[in-house]
Amino acid sequence: MFKPRVKAKSAEEIVKIQESCTIVVKALAHVASIIRPGVSGKFLDKEAETLINDLGGKPAFKGYNGFPASLCISVNDAVVHGIPRDKELQEGDVVSVDCGAVMNGYFGDSAYTFALAPVSDDITKLLRITNESLYKGVEQARVGNRIGDIAFSIQEYTEIKHGYGVVRELVGHGIGKNLHEAPDVPNFGRRGNGLCLEENWTIAIEPMINMGTKHVYQAPDRWTILTKDGKPSAHFEHTVAVKPQGGMILSDHRPIVEEIKNNPNIVNISENI
Repeated sequence: MFKPRVKAKSAEEIVKIQESCTIVVKALAHVASIIRPGVSGKFLDKEAETLINDLGGKPAFKGYNGFPASLCISVNDAVVHGIPRDKELQEGDVVSVDCGAVMNGYFGDSAYTFALAPVSDDITKLLRITNESLYKGVEQARVGNRIGDIAFSIQEYTEIKHGYGVVRELVGHGIGKNLHEAPDVPNFGRRGNGLCLEENWTIAIEPMINMGTKHVYQAPDRWTILTKDGKPSAHFEHTVAVKPQGGMILSDHRPIVEEIKNNPNIVNISENI
């Protein structure tokens, strides 16, 4: 059986990845401070790109395999890889924002989903459960566990316990000198299956969870991934380092949450836990 080569990172490399993640989180926190009904995805993208550059990084997504923007902005039934558009956001929109940055040769990657108030309790629950599942996955990212332990913890909480659809076609990934490295990190699987996790592997864990069906399709733009039933989707992501006690989060979302608390246009899912 083919076993992908996964390189553990040095302490210095992890610091560099964390520095890039800090830029990503600052960009996402800035988005959280300005997102509201009436602004466009293109406006948010320009703001984030300017901030990333001002902080000494470069947008990781822009130009990646031809992607035209610095942020992936996926609205409502768009799961991931949405291209920022001129269309203005509206009340009730579910807006997933994925951001990557590179600095000093190392990448950071993170994502957060915002709900523009008012939204239904079902939407709030979808975001809350997806976000909670991310931390269940991070908890399993410890030395001696397997990729399947991360995957199953997310699937068990979202799909088995709450009946949501876990996207199969898209997975998390290793990260470091490249935006996407081995290993793949699915959000579905079996306990005890897959590669055995080693200390200082750096991986991006990113639940992509649909309110309805797990099935998706690609839009004509060849980037945006949409739910087949048209129901909303949520996406949260952390870059973590594998440690004996569990994943060490390198993309701390607390600055994002603080901005959400100050923005009355966003539903604060942390208040509903």
